[in-house]
Amino acid sequence: MTQKTEAKIALGTWSWGVGGFAGGDAIFGNQLDTADLKDVFNTAMENGLNVFDTAYAYAYANGESERILGELANAYGRDRVVISDKFTPGMQNDAAENPVLEMFEGSLKRLGTDFIDIYWIHNSADVERWTPLLVDAVKTGKIGRIGVSNHSLNQVKRVQEILAPHGIKVSAVQNHFSLLYRNSIEDGLLDYCKENDIQFFSYMVLEQGALSGKYDENHLLPANSSRGKTYNPMFPALKDLLAALAQLAEKYDASPAQIATAWAIGRGTTPILGVTKVEQVIDAAKVANIALTDDEIAQLEEIAIASGVDTRGGWEGQA
Repeated sequence: MTQKTEAKIALGTWSWGVGGFAGGDAIFGNQLDTADLKDVFNTAMENGLNVFDTAYAYAYANGESERILGELANAYGRDRVVISDKFTPGMQNDAAENPVLEMFEGSLKRLGTDFIDIYWIHNSADVERWTPLLVDAVKTGKIGRIGVSNHSLNQVKRVQEILAPHGIKVSAVQNHFSLLYRNSIEDGLLDYCKENDIQFFSYMVLEQGALSGKYDENHLLPANSSRGKTYNPMFPALKDLLAALAQLAEKYDASPAQIATAWAIGRGTTPILGVTKVEQVIDAAKVANIALTDDEIAQLEEIAIASGVDTRGGWEGQA
């Protein structure tokens, strides 16, 4: 398949679909199906945002996010849409001869496609076991690029070593990366990616809305949602950072969410923004026109560090 033009920002589908502990209803309080997201998808394509990130794990046990994305994408044709999907260690069928290949083939069926542009190992659980099994999936010819998600610098290097004898290279890394979680800067992973021509996809750039500018200690996230329970206690410590984002937003005639995303782009990453509404897509499309100065990027990081907030997730390894 010919190389596709990819947008500077990817759109995430974690909150698409319902069901299971990782479904959109449990995490975000959403219950969204294909019809609910049609305008969102169409607006994205109209604005040149053609990269969509999904996983079998989203809406756990039923692949609902994949199904919905496939139904929307296939209305446009696979030559126009870039699909990113994942094998998730811990959700495999151990009875399968090759659990990675089996999950990959299941994803193809749910997506209604014969090609996945970027296929990832979703977490760093047992790198030695799962990385070699990725080779069979690559040999099908149905994968464009290989990536790893939630891997540390040492783990990325080890994956490279395991795949090298097969002529396969990691060309993408996808990690939690935001003003509140800068681990990939601190451990050298971001620099490694730049030096080795590896695209760095940053997810949770807005920390599930906590850095969107729509919420603060007086305007909390939905209390019964997982993100509300996680982030609402942090808002008092985020007062200065939210104020700095708002100040820059005024300067650039933008929103705080756009500034937080522009910071991630300025750091050389491709942000993945979760979208469920048309206005979120339009906001995302405008970010590409914002170029923060080096001083502004540094200032935001200084304020973020001073907040003392660290949003490392329990799923993230440190090895």
